[in-house]
Amino acid sequence: MQTKGKIFDDLSQLMTNAMGVAQGAKQEAETAVSSMLDRWLADRDFVTREEFDAVRAMAQKAREENEALKARLDTLEKGQN
Repeated sequence: MQTKGKIFDDLSQLMTNAMGVAQGAKQEAETAVSSMLDRWLADRDFVTREEFDAVRAMAQKAREENEALKARLDTLEKGQN
């Protein structure tokens, strides 16, 4: 009877160890995939959201300045006619 208990204890320990190894392998694989994805994205020259928003704000400001200059030019041209 003791032998069966020892076998089950050994089998249980083996399964526990196997689960620990599997979890470690899973974490290692996730880290590797995440690292590869980060490198791939960095190589693509994507911009961050902050950079995109800054450029969009600059473009909006330039558009507004162009509209103001056009209105001023239109006013000056009407004055000469």
